[in-house]
Amino acid sequence: MTRLIWDVGTAYDFFLSLYVLYHPEDYGLRRAWAAGVRSRLPATERDLLGDLFDFLAFPLGWVHQLPAPRDGAAVLRAFEALAPSRRLEALCTPTSRHDEMPAILGAVATRGDWGPDDVEALRALYERYEQKPPRKKRLTRFLDLWAGAEATSERLLAAFRAYYEEFFAEEEDRIRPVLEDAAAQAVDLAGRVDLPELLDRLGQGVRFAEAPDVPELVLAPSFWITPLIVMAPLGESRQLFVFGARPVGMSLIPGELVPDGLYHGLKALADPTRLRILHYLSQSPMTPADLARRLRLRPPTVTHHLQTLRIAGLVRLSIEPGGRRLYAARAEAIAGNYEALRAFLDDAAVPGDGPLADGT
Repeated sequence: MTRLIWDVGTAYDFFLSLYVLYHPEDYGLRRAWAAGVRSRLPATERDLLGDLFDFLAFPLGWVHQLPAPRDGAAVLRAFEALAPSRRLEALCTPTSRHDEMPAILGAVATRGDWGPDDVEALRALYERYEQKPPRKKRLTRFLDLWAGAEATSERLLAAFRAYYEEFFAEEEDRIRPVLEDAAAQAVDLAGRVDLPELLDRLGQGVRFAEAPDVPELVLAPSFWITPLIVMAPLGESRQLFVFGARPVGMSLIPGELVPDGLYHGLKALADPTRLRILHYLSQSPMTPADLARRLRLRPPTVTHHLQTLRIAGLVRLSIEPGGRRLYAARAEAIAGNYEALRAFLDDAAVPGDGPLADGT
């Protein structure tokens, strides 16, 4: 039987928010707002974070080891306490296509230089997972940072401090009560449903044919990756499951009137290709390859559209044994978009507001 461990801390969102801010299109975040947040940082620190987070996965395993309270200040203290030669290593967590990246980068840091074989090894990781490799110039710039790992780590510490001071310190005050409330609700839900249904509900559209077979499963809420999930190994006997915890009626952008769920839903439904995808997925579950053949589109194009639909919560992703991925339409979520729009318009309507309020 899997033992559940609950972990609440804004430190997870320290890194997740950074990643989202540098990859806003992957999470449905408006690029102009993300660029505005990044512009608060000094140019040198801003560029360094961009170079690193173009490639690094989320260092969530390292975050889980931080002492409580796991928050932004704890990240800075722990990162500064590490020997400069080990700081980059701590951030390079093996996940998905990054499984082999720590070994490649560790060798570059040890040698203090890199060669053509290192560039090709990184390119191969992307191609293996059917993702377009970054341009060679970006790859070499990234490898340069690792070749000078100790100097890079000092610059990175300064960049993390700037990010915390300019944005995240205030942001974590906003998201902390949301995370605590989400964790309390999840604990209550765990007492009423079995593990597969719990993960299905917390994953907001991700269904596992087989629940993770580990002695201990750590569950941590995240404000910034909603409605997506991140899973990471924490050793042989423990796995981390980070789930989206931002409420449906709340926006990632502070002060934004339009809820994220409504915005993403309407955006997803406004594209004819995505409507065709939903049409087929309403008939039967399909893999991305099935959809690519049916639509006569390249697989990366279909994957892009499925990601948009997934962010909008309009499709369910089922992960089958062996990693096979099946998508299906979430009929209840599609209907919910209509209800959300009607509720938003009713709530936004103010009697007597506007030049035609008298009915003329």
